[in-house]
Amino acid sequence: MINLETPRKFRTFVNQAHQVAAEMLRPNSRRYDLAEHEYPVELDMLAAMVDGLGASGTGSGAGASGVRRSASDAASGDGVVNGSNLSSVLSIMEMCWGDVGLLLSMPRQGLGNSAIASVASDEQLRRFDGVWAAMAITEPDCGSDSANIQTTARLDGDDYVLNGEKIFVTAGGRCDAVVVWATLDKTLGRAAIKSFVVMKDTPGMTVERLEHKLGIRASDTATIRFENCRVPRENLLGTADIDQGFAGVMQTFDNTRPLVAAMAVGCARASLELTRDLLADAGVQIDYDRPVHLQPAAAATYLAMEADWEAAYLLTLQAAWMADNAQPNSLQASMAKAKAGRTANDITLRCVELTGSLGYSEHELLEKWSRDSKILDIFEGTQQIQQLIVARRLLGKTSAELK
Repeated sequence: MINLETPRKFRTFVNQAHQVAAEMLRPNSRRYDLAEHEYPVELDMLAAMVDGLGASGTGSGAGASGVRRSASDAASGDGVVNGSNLSSVLSIMEMCWGDVGLLLSMPRQGLGNSAIASVASDEQLRRFDGVWAAMAITEPDCGSDSANIQTTARLDGDDYVLNGEKIFVTAGGRCDAVVVWATLDKTLGRAAIKSFVVMKDTPGMTVERLEHKLGIRASDTATIRFENCRVPRENLLGTADIDQGFAGVMQTFDNTRPLVAAMAVGCARASLELTRDLLADAGVQIDYDRPVHLQPAAAATYLAMEADWEAAYLLTLQAAWMADNAQPNSLQASMAKAKAGRTANDITLRCVELTGSLGYSEHELLEKWSRDSKILDIFEGTQQIQQLIVARRLLGKTSAELK
């Protein structure tokens, strides 16, 4: 049975993550928001420290590494495991309390790393150890419908030849490699979609441009083109077997969606804490012992937001815990992502509203957090896609039956 207290073995690591967020990420938050596309050099030291924690067994990275699941995860003592998925979401919450864009810019902690950890073979895990991997799924004519991917991968001897264009690739300009989703045969639909690790120096792979964005401006977002890009056969993640279909590729999302939910939870918590302090300075006290209808409107609004935040937090813990314990969590991962993404949007914007000119100006980080939070409801599957997935799971419908 899940215990909602932070596991004792993670408390030191979570406290360290919070200290990093408070002393390194948040103090640099505004600087790199204004200096879009400038690489945050402070992160090199932080990444080295995170690597050291992972190597020593005292941590599992900032979140995007070490999220591999296996049936043996639930084979200890009482059958309950608090593992890398749970530690990852807890540390991500703390880091995104500091800054979402800077977390997304951390070397070797990209969403592509999570994809590798989820579906790579043991040999591939060893070969790509230490590689900073981005994830390339979205295309100009293929957004939320990942089954409609047009980028092709044609087997030619010992190589796959990739052709196509990917957009909105997080860390695409800075990474060492990109995990690219491509189809082996367009006529076979989603069953033929596989993922490939493409190293950055591979001929035929070109970073076309970096996007200017509303939020997470510390993180680079790239458009990447593949023209007759030859990728070694052994860089296909998982298996080329069509019969295994889309499931192996989609398993990545079961691990990464709780991570994005954790980002939203951390960002929303930062907004709530600062707003509570600013309301207190204005003479509005949040009283947990008084009925809501007897408190000022601002206090009542705050309490409602805090309850929403708590629901998102618990759903995120549940999805991660289930992955650690080898339980199917596709439904819970989508529920957590949908709830946390929407909640973060609502909370950060309402906090700007409650704090008036202080929230809207650059005197505080509230306006930045409201901008940063928007992407958390969009990438790794939009709000609408998550609701569709949840509906399919609850109603027992296939993607063909419920579109």
